[in-house]
Amino acid sequence: MGPILGIVTFFVVLVLLMLKQINQYERGVMFTLGRFTGIKEPGWRIVVPVFQSLTKVDIRTKAVDVPDQEAITKDNIPVKINAVVYYKIQDASKAILEVENFFWATSQVAQTTMRNAVGEVTLDELLQNRAGIAEKIKATVDRQTDPWGIDVESLELKDVIIPENLKRTISKEAEAEREKRAVIITAEGEKMAAKNITEAAQMLATAPGALHLRTLQAINDLSSDQSNTTIWMVPVEGFAALRGIADKLGVKSSDTKDI
Repeated sequence: MGPILGIVTFFVVLVLLMLKQINQYERGVMFTLGRFTGIKEPGWRIVVPVFQSLTKVDIRTKAVDVPDQEAITKDNIPVKINAVVYYKIQDASKAILEVENFFWATSQVAQTTMRNAVGEVTLDELLQNRAGIAEKIKATVDRQTDPWGIDVESLELKDVIIPENLKRTISKEAEAEREKRAVIITAEGEKMAAKNITEAAQMLATAPGALHLRTLQAINDLSSDQSNTTIWMVPVEGFAALRGIADKLGVKSSDTKDI
C-alpha cells in the first residue's frame, strides 16, 4: 500500500499544480510551446508545466490617470491639462500579443493626443468646449488602441491650469464684458423709456385739453397726502379746459365766474 499511496499522492499533487483558476472578471491567454493556442474562460483550467503557460488578463474597466501635460494652445498660450481615461479590454489575446504593456501604452497615447488636441484650439475654445474636446481626444485614443483589443469608454478633462498672470487678465476681461452688458442694458432701457414718453407726449398733444386734465390729475394725486405742499403754475389754457368741462356738465356760468 505504501508505494501505491505514494504514487496516488504524487499524481494528486501534480494535478493540483497543473490547475489554474481563472476568475469571472479574467480571461486566460494560453500558450503551448510558446505559441498562442486560445482564450480560456473563467473556471479551473489544466496547464501542463513546461509545455504550456497561461497569462491572465483583467477585463474590468480600468481608469488611467493622465498626469499634467504642458501644451501650447492655438493662440500661443501655455496651459497644463490632465485627464482620466476609462477603458476596457475587449480582446485579451490582442492585449497580450500586440503590445508589451497595454496600460502604459494607453497612457502614452492619451498624453500625446491631449497635447496635439490642445494645440488645435484657442484658450477660449478649450475653456468653453471642454466636453467636445474631450470627446475628440477619446475618439482618437480609441482608434489608436483598437489594434490592441482595447475599447476606450470615456475620457474626461479634469483640470485646465493657466498661468496666474493670465488668470488676472481673463478676470479683468470678464469684468469689462459684464460692465459693457450692463451699459447696453441701461441704454436700451432709457431708449424704450424715451420712446414711451415721446408717444405719450404725442398722444396728449393731439387730444384737446388732455394735457391739462393730466395736470389736474397729478394735482389731485398730490393733494391726497396732507403733508405735501406744492405750488403749481397753471397755464391759462387750463382754465379754458375747466370751462369746457363745466359747459358739458351743464353748470351755470354764474357758478364758473370765479374760474
